[in-house]
Amino acid sequence: MSSDAQQQWKAWREQRTEAVSAPYGPLALTGTYWLADIAHNLEGRIPAAPGQWTDEGDDVLLTATAADGLTVDGRPFTGTVRLTVDGGPETARVAHGDRRLPVLRREGLWAVRVFDPDAANRREFAGIDVFDHDERWVLPGLFRPYEQHRTVAVENADGRERGLGLAGELAFTVGGETHTLRVATEADGSLWTVFADGTSGGSSYRFRFLRPPAPDADGKVTVDFNRALLPPCAFADHFVCPFPPPGNTLPIDVPAGERNPIAR
Repeated sequence: MSSDAQQQWKAWREQRTEAVSAPYGPLALTGTYWLADIAHNLEGRIPAAPGQWTDEGDDVLLTATAADGLTVDGRPFTGTVRLTVDGGPETARVAHGDRRLPVLRREGLWAVRVFDPDAANRREFAGIDVFDHDERWVLPGLFRPYEQHRTVAVENADGRERGLGLAGELAFTVGGETHTLRVATEADGSLWTVFADGTSGGSSYRFRFLRPPAPDADGKVTVDFNRALLPPCAFADHFVCPFPPPGNTLPIDVPAGERNPIAR
C-alpha cells in the first residue's frame, strides 16, 4: 500500500471511530419506539422517556408537565407542542437531561428514538475490528442506472419488511468474474448499497454497507471494499437496518473493510 493510501485509510478509520463513539453516535441509541405500538399498548407513554406522545397523522403531538423534566428547543417545557421529523439526535428539539429524543418517520409511521451518552454500548466500546487494507479490493466499477427507480420489499433488522428504493446496478470484476450489486443513489449523486458475502456472519458482521462516490458521466466509479462499513444496527439493536436485497449476497469472500465492533 502506498504511503498516501495508507494515511488516507488510517484517517478514514479514525474518523469512523470518532463518529461511532460520539456522544450521540449510533452507540448511544437505547430505544426506537413506534407510536402506533405505544398508542395501542402503553397509551402514548414511552418506557424510556416522560411525556405523552401521540401520532396525529401529519405530525406528532407531545404533551408534558413540569414534573416530566423535558426541554424543547433548549427550554423547560410544559403543555403541548407539535413535532415533525428531526435530522437526528444533534438537531432533536426534545431532550430529557443529557438524553435526546429525535422524531422520525418511516413509510408513514412515526417513532421516537432515545439517545443516551451514558448508554452501556458506548461505555463498553473499544473500537472497530477491520480486515487489513488490501489494494486488490480497490476495483473499477460501472454504474448501470435503471430506466426507472425500483422499490423492493426487504426484511429489516427489527423483523419488519419495508420497501427499499433502488436506482441501478453496480458491476465490478473479481478474479475474472463479473459481479453486481443493486444500489441506491444519494442526494449528492454518490451510491449506497447493503451487501453480504462469504465472510458475513463469520469473520465479519452478517451484512455491511458500501458507499462508493458518484460515478462519472460514463458511469465509471471506484469500488473500494476496504471502506465497507458496519451498519448502525451492528452498534445498537434499536436501528432499523435493511437486509441485503435479492441479488446482493455475493458468492465470494470479501475480506476487506470493517468486520465487527470490539467491546471491552
